[in-house]
Amino acid sequence: MQEWYLGIDVAKKKLDCALRQPDGKHKHKVFDNTPNGFKELQQWICSFDVPQLHVCMEATGVYWEAVAEYLANHRYVVSIVNPVQIKAFGASRLVRTKTDKVDAKLIADFCKESRPEPWKAPSLQEQELRAMVLRLDALQEIRTQESNRLEVAREAVKDGITSHIVWLDEEIAHLSKKIRDHIDSDPDLKDRKALLDSIPGVGERTIALLLAFSLAPGRFANARQVTAYAGLDPRHHESGSSVQGKTRISRVGHNLIRKGLYMPAMVTLYRTNWGKRFLARLSSAGKKPMVIIVAMMRKLLHVAFGVLKSGQKFNPDLHAA
Repeated sequence: MQEWYLGIDVAKKKLDCALRQPDGKHKHKVFDNTPNGFKELQQWICSFDVPQLHVCMEATGVYWEAVAEYLANHRYVVSIVNPVQIKAFGASRLVRTKTDKVDAKLIADFCKESRPEPWKAPSLQEQELRAMVLRLDALQEIRTQESNRLEVAREAVKDGITSHIVWLDEEIAHLSKKIRDHIDSDPDLKDRKALLDSIPGVGERTIALLLAFSLAPGRFANARQVTAYAGLDPRHHESGSSVQGKTRISRVGHNLIRKGLYMPAMVTLYRTNWGKRFLARLSSAGKKPMVIIVAMMRKLLHVAFGVLKSGQKFNPDLHAA
């Protein structure tokens, strides 16, 4: 059976698609990076009567996730590759032009030549959980905004704001229960929840967040990939002997994960034994408070990945040093 290859250059608002046919020629079209755009993309693929398709795209930011999940849910083979691989492949072919159309074609050709490993999409249960977690975060943001408004509001609008806050509290409580029930109703999610619940400093909300974003073996090869996915990987800025910039986190990843780990990191550092040891060690090394907090956020991700990978609950003896 002849296989077709689809290269997608993903941007925030659009998808540049290059469909490589068995004869080596390419069809090119641009779609919106929206659910409607995904449907149009699938219809376009079906118009060629493609018997077998391998889709490939770069792991840039988070804009690829929705279309990757959509295509994987429709039984297409999807691969997510490191952008460095595509850049090196283009250099090997002496490609001098860089446009979205050229990049999409290059990704399709790379897929044909390299046959990258299929990407494991989150289960439908995980995708539903993520939708609820994202909705819960949005409701909590709105509640914070309304609470801030209430402090300075005039009497004419206070009743309306108060009523809205009451409604938001009810919705938040209802959605929180729905998230708990959803996790407990799925045996796999429930087992992973029990493992994550063994980590001191990690609470119910953080567990739901980690489960929603599928931070588990099978989707990630190692803990470094998990921290990069969350945008907590360090980014160095050095050049020669004159440029020695500060090392910062990349922030190229899910902001919600970073935001959701901040308070658990604080609780772990100041209220748990293993966190206090971690704090003392980094403080004695002269690290600044914010650096230590970010380091603990990254450590929590590593520990969460470790317990999920090993299937063993948190062992404090491993973190005694």
